[in-house]
Amino acid sequence: MTNNDYEKICGNIAAISPFIRFVGVVGESGELMAHRRRKDLEPLLDAKNTKYQFSHIAIKTDLEGFFDKNLGETEFVWEERTKVQIISFVIKKVKVWISIDKKVLRTEILRIIDTCLPIVKIHS
Repeated sequence: MTNNDYEKICGNIAAISPFIRFVGVVGESGELMAHRRRKDLEPLLDAKNTKYQFSHIAIKTDLEGFFDKNLGETEFVWEERTKVQIISFVIKKVKVWISIDKKVLRTEILRIIDTCLPIVKIHS
C-alpha cells in the first residue's frame, strides 16, 4: 500500500463522525504513515509522548500476532480511557488508530466501528 492509500483510509474514517478526534495509520516501526486530526483540536499528547504511543502500538501489534493462530486475527480493539476512547484496527502490518471524544454514546462508538470495518477489510 502507498501513503496515498493510507491518506485515503484516514480521510474516509475521519468523515464518519464529528466525534472522531484523530485517525492515524501507524507502521511496523511506530512511524506515522498518514493521519487526520479534527480541526482546532488540542492534542492530548505532546510530540514526545505521541512518538512513544505509536512505538507502543507497533510493539503491541507485533505481540498480538503470536496469538492469531489460537484466537484468530484481531478485528478491532476498543479502549475506554478517562479522557478519550480509542479504537484500533489492523491492516496487514500496520494499525489504524482512532481516538474519539470521551462523552459519546456507546451507540455512536458502535456505529463508528461498524462503518470502519468494511473500510479496513477492503485493504486487509
